[in-house]
Amino acid sequence: MKVIQFEDKPLAHYSYAIISGNEMALVDPARDPKPYYQLAEKHKAKIKAVFETHPHADFVSSHLQIHKETSATIYVSRLVGANYPHEAFDDGNSVTIGKTIFSAINSPGHSPDSITVIAVDEENNHAMFSGDTLFIGDVGRPDLREKAGNMKAKREELAQSMYHTMQHKFNYLPNATIVYPAHGAGSLCGKNMSTDSQSTLGRERKENWAFKNLTEEQFVNHILKDQPFIPSYFGFNVDINKNGAENLQTSIAKPIFKFKIDNSNLENALVVDTRPKEEFNNNHIPNSINIIAETDDDKFETWLGSIVNPEESFYLVITSIDNRDDMLNRVAKIGYEKQLQGIITLDAVNFEQSEELKPNEFEGHLENYTIIDIRNKSEVEEGKFFETAISIPLNELRESKAQIPTNKPIVVHCAGGYRSAAGRSIISNLVENVPVYDLGDEVTKFKK
Repeated sequence: MKVIQFEDKPLAHYSYAIISGNEMALVDPARDPKPYYQLAEKHKAKIKAVFETHPHADFVSSHLQIHKETSATIYVSRLVGANYPHEAFDDGNSVTIGKTIFSAINSPGHSPDSITVIAVDEENNHAMFSGDTLFIGDVGRPDLREKAGNMKAKREELAQSMYHTMQHKFNYLPNATIVYPAHGAGSLCGKNMSTDSQSTLGRERKENWAFKNLTEEQFVNHILKDQPFIPSYFGFNVDINKNGAENLQTSIAKPIFKFKIDNSNLENALVVDTRPKEEFNNNHIPNSINIIAETDDDKFETWLGSIVNPEESFYLVITSIDNRDDMLNRVAKIGYEKQLQGIITLDAVNFEQSEELKPNEFEGHLENYTIIDIRNKSEVEEGKFFETAISIPLNELRESKAQIPTNKPIVVHCAGGYRSAAGRSIISNLVENVPVYDLGDEVTKFKK
């Protein structure tokens, strides 16, 4: 078998195509099925199966679209209660694609309905597609299903399930088994993942904390401690994936595009501006929020789904018509395309500007400013940059007006400069007659 890994960098998501003979299977495909179709054409392979390791929280899968367009069978645990055509794939179930046998291991912990997919070829090579159960250096967090729409489960119970999964479920597999997870470092589905994109089961048994000789209580306490925040869109995506998403191309054809807007008429609308900070500061629609989407390294999808609530209507400002299709696809990755009311580019008309902070006026005069630290709680617990800073995580800012003093100019900071652009724009919309500045990457000078 030949395994091809696809990476979606902004979401730190890995999906897979497994080619055996002239047949192909997919595991946890991303929203856009085109790259998988291109690969199938290249290898003259027929897509026969789509394996879903669980209903994903952080992205929308294309499993239903692929089924409709290729007649591939979707395999998913019966515990999901999936509302799309599928075959149950649980302990004891197997299917042959080409010359490779795929079997299921029920591996609850991240979710009660998680499976790990094992592939064994004719040469007895083993691969495990572990979804959000086993990551490289970590395991999936067990606290997402408490806020997952109609599919709730308690974090303590899932943490206990993960303990038993790691203790017993994979013991029969050889050390040479290649581990292919659904996520890498940067994903909010775990807390301490490696930057490596794959590993072996033998290496994980030696190095991954979850395989250490811990009691159940020690394991549960460790896995529940210091988990990242849960973006508001996670439960929304779980429900979409349980039902199956609409066709991507049809879904992203709906938002209206407005070229070179010269009169916003959006005073009461939520506007998300994706342009670089410098362009936003020079000219932006009043009350807009600057969530930068300049490169794939920018976590635009995560922060869009953390700042904007599911089903909340919004408009999108982009740099150029050349960015339109890419931005539509990025919005659709988290299922927000239906609530997108329109896409806008700005004309030469001046709307509003933001004043830049002069570092020499800030440094040495900290007492003259209210400093807002918008890092996550776990980051702040590791240490503050400024002792007097008020901590309000970025995902909570829109609801935090009462916590923000207005008797001094305000300086917003994160850890490296990306998130503070969004934080500054949000706070500017909450307060009146108070300058709000973005410390940006200057914050690195103040790291202790």
